[in-house]
Amino acid sequence: MSYILRHPQILAERLGEHVLLTVVALAIALAIALPLGVLVVRRPRAGAYTLGALNVIYTIPSLALLAILVALFGLGMPTAIVALVAYAQMILVRNVAEGLRGVSPAALDAADGLGFTALERLLRVEFPLALPTIVGGIRIATVALIGIATIAAWIDAGGLGALVFEGLHQDDPDKIVAGSLAAAALALVADGALRVVERKLAR
Repeated sequence: MSYILRHPQILAERLGEHVLLTVVALAIALAIALPLGVLVVRRPRAGAYTLGALNVIYTIPSLALLAILVALFGLGMPTAIVALVAYAQMILVRNVAEGLRGVSPAALDAADGLGFTALERLLRVEFPLALPTIVGGIRIATVALIGIATIAAWIDAGGLGALVFEGLHQDDPDKIVAGSLAAAALALVADGALRVVERKLAR
């Protein structure tokens, strides 16, 4: 705790890097996951292969995946973002697909009766009704990415993990505790905020 009190500016900078890394990765991951989730629902055979591939990626240990990506793209935040986007896909795609599958057939029939095209039905009926489940996936993915982003400091991606690794190298327990507590607090805040949004949408 003493490090937090003595170096609030450094902690704030690392926190900002961590939030930026997580938000950018989550935005890119969601942009990829939405069409993949639709594919899983609309094309079950292709969807099964897609989920299988994403499951393989998700089971790769984070340090191993980071090491592979460093060999391909080098050190830094862009490489960390690639890893975070890859890890988020399994969670997000599954929730997008589950949300779409949970849309009431009566709502789909009503949309068809109104003459909606397939795209209009997807954007104006299916996605809005699936939103609570999708947000649930975003919440889970966000917490997971905050944790993995901490490890990504190992490849010079910055963030709160940098304090943890610096503390380990310098034998400075205060730095380790500061980085760990800040990352845990960020995950709890993100989880709480998104849980509130999820509940409101469910109502």
